[in-house]
Amino acid sequence: MKVGADEDEEDSELHSMKKNDLKKQVAEAIEGCLEKKAEELTLLELDQASGAFTDYFVVCSGTNPRQVQAISDEVELRLKKKLGLYPHQIEGYKQAEWILLDYVDFVVHVFNEKARKFYDLERLWKSAKRLEPAELLTKPTRAKTKAAAKPAVKSTQVRAAAKKTTRKKSKLTA
Repeated sequence: MKVGADEDEEDSELHSMKKNDLKKQVAEAIEGCLEKKAEELTLLELDQASGAFTDYFVVCSGTNPRQVQAISDEVELRLKKKLGLYPHQIEGYKQAEWILLDYVDFVVHVFNEKARKFYDLERLWKSAKRLEPAELLTKPTRAKTKAAAKPAVKSTQVRAAAKKTTRKKSKLTA
C-alpha cells in the first residue's frame, strides 16, 4: 500500500516540476514578445475539459509584417538559446498576417491587427482563463532587489573615485 502512495507522491512532484518548466517557457515567450514591442498581449490558460490541445495560448499583435516576423523571431530565438526549446511547427511566417509557433504545451500566436480582429481567438476560446502576463514573469525577491540597488551606488562611487585618480595622475604627468 505504501508503494502506491509513494508513486502518487512522485507523480505529483513530476507534474509540479513539469508545470513550473512550462511556466518558465511561456514566461520566456512573453518576454520575447515584449522585447519586440508586441501590442495587446494576452495569455490564455486553456481548459482541458473544453477539448483544448494545449495548455496556454500567448496572443499578441504587431503593427506591420516586419514587426510580426520580428516578434516571432525573438520568441523562437529566446526559447532556443535560453531553454533549448524548438517549435514543433511554425505556420504563416512568410505572409506575416498570423504566425503560429506551436511548442505543443503552449502556442504563440502573433497577428497583424486586421487578422487579430477577424479571428478573435479570445472570443473563440472564451472558456479559457485569462491570465496577466506578469503572473508568469519572474518576480525579483527582496534580497535580489536590495543586492541590485547596492552595486548601483557603489559603481557610481567607484566611477567618481576613478575620475579623481585619473585627474591626479594627469596632474602628476603634466
